[in-house]
Amino acid sequence: FFFFKQKTAYEIYQCDWSSDVCSSDLGDSLLFVLGALAAAGGPNVGVLIALLFLAAVLGNTSNYWIGRWIGPRVFHFPDSVLFSKATLEKAHGFYERHGAITVMASRFLPLIRTFAPFVAGVGAMSHTKFQFYSILGGGLWVLCFVLAGYFFGQIPIVKNNLPLVIVGVIFVSFIPLAVEFARTKLAKKN
Repeated sequence: FFFFKQKTAYEIYQCDWSSDVCSSDLGDSLLFVLGALAAAGGPNVGVLIALLFLAAVLGNTSNYWIGRWIGPRVFHFPDSVLFSKATLEKAHGFYERHGAITVMASRFLPLIRTFAPFVAGVGAMSHTKFQFYSILGGGLWVLCFVLAGYFFGQIPIVKNNLPLVIVGVIFVSFIPLAVEFARTKLAKKN
């Protein structure tokens, strides 16, 4: 992996962020693999953590502001079930009560991490409160997965077989998607 450059870590993370929309969330796996690559002589683990932390916080922040901008424009229809003012008020109430834990814990929940900051913006969660818990959650998320991959990547058998380990981690990441696909197909047959 001598070709692996530090900017590639950010590009891989951005590919993951865009894949959230397609419901194939590889964020945790990618952070883990990037940590393992750092252990194998790839990017400096400190620089990697800093870049991924910055990307995580900026991604959440932009998603929050998109929701904050869209919310008032979409949620003003009085007769709409989904886009009503009542729905907006429910989202606001939820984020007032549970916003801190939602924003922080959503980092560890694929797909939820994509929508939580957007809905926090739509629900007009206090930006200061949102940002604090987004930074805390993003830091914990990046540190947990990158350092787990980094320490795992230092095991000699892993280090010597890193390409196979990476393919294995990515394969395991797709198992829930395959199970859900099979479940959906079986449900349609019945």
